Amino acid sequence: MEQWTTEIRPKTRLLDVDFGEIWRYRDLCFLFVKRNVITQYKQTILGPLWYLVQPLLTTAMYMIVFGGIAKISTDGLPQPLFYLSGICLWQYFADCLGKTSNTFVDNAGIFGKVYFPRLVVPLANVLSNLVRFSIQLGLFFVVYLGYVLFTDIPVRPNWYGLLLPVLVVLLAGLALGFGILFSSMTTKYRDLQMLLSFFVSLWMYATPVIYPLSTITNAKIRLLMQFNPVTGIVEFFKYGMLGVGCHEWWMLAYSAAFMVLLLAFGIIVFNKVQRSFMDTV
Repeated sequence: MEQWTTEIRPKTRLLDVDFGEIWRYRDLCFLFVKRNVITQYKQTILGPLWYLVQPLLTTAMYMIVFGGIAKISTDGLPQPLFYLSGICLWQYFADCLGKTSNTFVDNAGIFGKVYFPRLVVPLANVLSNLVRFSIQLGLFFVVYLGYVLFTDIPVRPNWYGLLLPVLVVLLAGLALGFGILFSSMTTKYRDLQMLLSFFVSLWMYATPVIYPLSTITNAKIRLLMQFNPVTGIVEFFKYGMLGVGCHEWWMLAYSAAFMVLLLAFGIIVFNKVQRSFMDTV
């Protein structure tokens, strides 16, 4: 009698998610990561230098428009440092969200031909964007050290900066949760793809990326912005690295709780949709 090493069977329960299987397919996940990193700027002149050019150009534009024309406060910090700190975090979140939200649509071809845990693809998108984030964060630290060593401008880092790995995990979890939730809905409603890009653009202005939270004097609006789960992450990063920012612990705890609940709900919906998405995609 033949002995099978692998058995593929339909999942019938809503919470039937095999995380052990995802771990067994970790090699495939890293192959997807390698593919994403290599192909992103393939056949471009600057290649990986775009990882540095994009935040530099964005920072320059913010300095001209928001710092020069609009005269928006940066809490006494140098504009390049203030804007780069927000850009690095927000760009990582927005890129992860955008990539994972197209999981089913962009990978329908391969999903219809071979079996593997579908969650491997959005996880690979989050990890591959982590490479880009690391490079841009390195750029931030280069500019940061330049101001510390060669200027008298007060930059006051503190032990909150040690929370950086925690902040990155929270940001990645939020992006993954929102992304797989949107990817599940876009299999039927393609309009959500265009709506999401517009929504993310507006979302940035509701997050203290180009302005400090301290400039919001209206108590109701300030509280509303604090309930944005990304706000606490950005503010804690700026406070830890630059010494300026709102660092109320309840904001970080709220972001963490929001991330856990969102990720759990997103995985449940994703797991349900993956069974029949080929009929609608």
